[in-house]
Amino acid sequence: MSQENSVEALLEEARLNAAMPSPAERQRLREAASLSRAQVAAAVGVGRTTVANWETGHSEPTPPGRLPYLKLLKGLAEIYPAPATEPAPEPTTVPEPVADPEPAPVPPAFTAAPETLRGPDGRAIEGDPGPCIRCGVETAYQSTDGRPLHSGAMCRPAGPQSVPTAPAGRVPAPTAAPAAPVAVSPTPAPMYNRPERRARSAARAQADTTLLISRAVQEEAERAGGDEEAALKALIKRAIPDVMHLFNETRATARYDYTAYPALPDILKKPSKKDPDQIWEARPKFHHPGYSLRAPGEVKVTALDVNAAYLSALKCWLPIGKLEHSTGTDGIDPKRSGVHLITPAEWAHPHLPDPIGDRDEPGALWVTNATLRLLQRLSGPKYALTEAPVIHESWTSGATENFLDALRKLLSAARDEAIENRDTLTLEYVKAMYSKFISTMGESIHNREMVRPDWMHIIHSQAYANLWGKAFKAHQAGLDVIAMMGTDELHVTGDWRQVFSEGRGVSQMKIKYGDTKASGEYTVGTVAR
Repeated sequence: MSQENSVEALLEEARLNAAMPSPAERQRLREAASLSRAQVAAAVGVGRTTVANWETGHSEPTPPGRLPYLKLLKGLAEIYPAPATEPAPEPTTVPEPVADPEPAPVPPAFTAAPETLRGPDGRAIEGDPGPCIRCGVETAYQSTDGRPLHSGAMCRPAGPQSVPTAPAGRVPAPTAAPAAPVAVSPTPAPMYNRPERRARSAARAQADTTLLISRAVQEEAERAGGDEEAALKALIKRAIPDVMHLFNETRATARYDYTAYPALPDILKKPSKKDPDQIWEARPKFHHPGYSLRAPGEVKVTALDVNAAYLSALKCWLPIGKLEHSTGTDGIDPKRSGVHLITPAEWAHPHLPDPIGDRDEPGALWVTNATLRLLQRLSGPKYALTEAPVIHESWTSGATENFLDALRKLLSAARDEAIENRDTLTLEYVKAMYSKFISTMGESIHNREMVRPDWMHIIHSQAYANLWGKAFKAHQAGLDVIAMMGTDELHVTGDWRQVFSEGRGVSQMKIKYGDTKASGEYTVGTVAR
């Protein structure tokens, strides 16, 4: 190795070992430059969640992304230096001599910030509840110096008005001294790992994040001066960034990263803004051939509405990494998910909706993992309704069914509370959050945080698969399925209340009233076969 290369190698090692800014400073620098986490992730060569974990202190930058990330932060620190603190006024009396003077301060751009106190297993540790040092909302989680701090520090930072400043030429009034840090043992108490302790921790974390929803509603209601329509309009406008904040909050303590910007195969790319990609979501428009609105008769039909169909569909198998190509059944595994090119078998049950839905041309088509799983169940020994589909090729990655489960439970709890309190404003806000979260996770200009059209298609297909399951349940109970449309509309004959629970809960059904020709309750006649 030449002398010049040896010097460069030493410099490279020094750069890698250079002091990294604190997590809070990393976030401040990015926000000061108006950069999204997705932009930083793309520039550094990591996932967006990895950047989020670096900014919350959940993990530390490691090679190969560490060096370019450090270069970016140092460059941003030169452009956006941390605000300099005003020097303290000169004392009028001579202070007492200090035996051990304070060490020289670290440059402001790289000072440490409070981080979440965690146990050896990486989970946040709880203490006495108190107002968070970042946003002021009560939380039981703690910072490393013993002060209340939301887990992962993912709460909304306090606005610029939260810290009063004194007029020029006047000395600020003295403030109350902060509470002494709570001494924390490096080893958590044995009770911490007990199931009941973990359950309480999860409940408090959900309460913390649910409070963020109520705060947003209160803010917009007050800003609108009691005009509910204006408040709702403002809440819908902020629904996407708000739900992404909640999503990041629920992912703050996750044990694995996901790929927010994977390299997508051509089948998942739109050829133009107006043209869709090649994925078939299998959403049907089914009508029973034995009944008709035009035929005279008195067969009573009830149009049922599935509550929060897309919210329930967040419980589905999602690929969390980069999609990999395989042929035949090589990529088929219960713990993998993605999209598949299949040739479905013929559907020979005209009295039941086709699980593929209505399509113009027969033959092979690209479907999601949710559709494939439905077809595999229906071709299995339990149902034996069709033959197994032929799988030609797939794009899949390792998957989990619980990736969005924390977000689903959070929004479901907020929805239930809004219904109980007859809070229409919060109810519509929550609906806007989960519906826009799903619709903009693909190629959307409204959400730059992730580009996962495979997730969007899978969730849509899962909502239909859930509806198909309800239709089959009604059929097994002796009801005729007259119609099934989209992901949330099911028309049946007979006493549907013996099959489904009535109400507005996520697991319940209600009568659908709307502008459609056949809404609520109506009658049809039979058609000769």
